[in-house]
Amino acid sequence: MGVVEWVVALVALQRLVELARSRRNETALLARGGVEVGARHYPLLVLLHGGWLLAMLAFAPRDALNLALLGTFLILQALRVWVIATLGPYWTTRVISVADAPLVRTGPYRWLKHPNYWIVVGEIALLPAAFGAYAVAVVFSVLNAVLLAHRVRVEEAALEPRRRPSAQGTPG
Repeated sequence: MGVVEWVVALVALQRLVELARSRRNETALLARGGVEVGARHYPLLVLLHGGWLLAMLAFAPRDALNLALLGTFLILQALRVWVIATLGPYWTTRVISVADAPLVRTGPYRWLKHPNYWIVVGEIALLPAAFGAYAVAVVFSVLNAVLLAHRVRVEEAALEPRRRPSAQGTPG
């Protein structure tokens, strides 16, 4: 196995571990009265991320490696962990809103709305580019942009009632 295969395998393993954590959190949030919104687009996100990894295996040149881009991708992984840790039991790969849950305004959420989505934008572009698979980077970045535009609208609509000052005493 070459570097591309190892890195893709490690990223796939990371995503599987994250999915397990997400499922535990989803179960707990739904038990607390959480409501999932936007479920119809979720299979497309799974397909996009799986296809991205498979496309790297299929199309990444085996003789190209940009260590600066790979290093930047690794920094994004640390930021991803920060996002997941900040959201704690509220982090899922789905959009689940619990009416009485406070909005998270710590960690990277102090500065950015949807920091995880910004990280994913970087990941999808950087990892294939690190291996010279520029077409994969461009195609999946465009597909990701379309899906994320929809997902952000869904998530914003789900969070809006909790942003109102009268919503359960939560600061607006």
